[in-house]
Amino acid sequence: MATYLVLCVVILKLATAFGSTPNDTLNEACGGVSLGFGIFQDICPEAEAIIFSWVEKAVSNDPRMAASLLRLHFHDCFVNGCDASILLDDTENFVGEKTAGPNLNSLRGFEVIDAIKSELESVCPQTISCADILATVARDSVVLSGGPAWEVQMGRRDSLSASKEAANNNIPGPNSTVSTLVATFQNVGLSLNDMVALSGAHTIGKARCSTFSTRLQGTNQNGADINLDFAASLQQLCSGSDSSTTLAHLDLVTPATFDNQYYVNLLSGEGLLPSDQVLVSGNEQTRKIVETYAEDPFVFFEDFKLSMLKMGRLGELTGSNGEIRRNCRSIN
Repeated sequence: MATYLVLCVVILKLATAFGSTPNDTLNEACGGVSLGFGIFQDICPEAEAIIFSWVEKAVSNDPRMAASLLRLHFHDCFVNGCDASILLDDTENFVGEKTAGPNLNSLRGFEVIDAIKSELESVCPQTISCADILATVARDSVVLSGGPAWEVQMGRRDSLSASKEAANNNIPGPNSTVSTLVATFQNVGLSLNDMVALSGAHTIGKARCSTFSTRLQGTNQNGADINLDFAASLQQLCSGSDSSTTLAHLDLVTPATFDNQYYVNLLSGEGLLPSDQVLVSGNEQTRKIVETYAEDPFVFFEDFKLSMLKMGRLGELTGSNGEIRRNCRSIN
């Protein structure tokens, strides 16, 4: 299968280089190709090292960037699959996903993706898709923050379209109940266990006061308990006139380290977002998983890796579907 994947990549690359459109024979030959491990090792062996180098530089300059790059992959995959639609800019006759409610003035790290793509295009033109870049920077961001490593499946192709409507509807909000979270994840093919494991990404990063305003009281509208000392510290942080832009750490204890502290915090009533704390207070099944992850970080790491691989396969464009963008912000 790996050899077959490489062959299809080479055929498609040559077809593009000579200005050809993949014909029916190629569609038939490569249309059913799925993702694979190490498929670019022979034709672009420098790819992962180039990506890692840029992520390492970005996170070194701004530790928060690790969470931002990881979040880009999440927000991409939940909208019609992992196809880099999140990266497309608006134009006069095209509306992308960047101005959707969950993304506007929230997502960041696009310039890191641009830099990576630019170098990859100079070394291996039209070989590594923007979607594969997003999946790889997500892994690298976790590793650079002290989290687990895994081999990223590659072979995705980039979308020719985007959906602002789907971005507004498909991405879980910070005030979601457990039932809403479960439904949202199940709608894209992810399980309840995947949901709890992937929520652990909130062990790094920050959130604006406006996203957890209901946590400033003793409970939120979903009945999620809160540590009163924690609530008091949040009230103080968010009491300023510019509180709408004030940021709080999602994990106050180890804010830049990818670990299981997020789950420990939930059991202490110190989940920042309402959608975090309800994992403990809103459902017995999710609470038990939280307890397991809080007790054993290795179980969390293993489940997180598996769920990331599963999420990375959502709605994959492979074979002759989509394209390999030259610039991640626009279709070719």
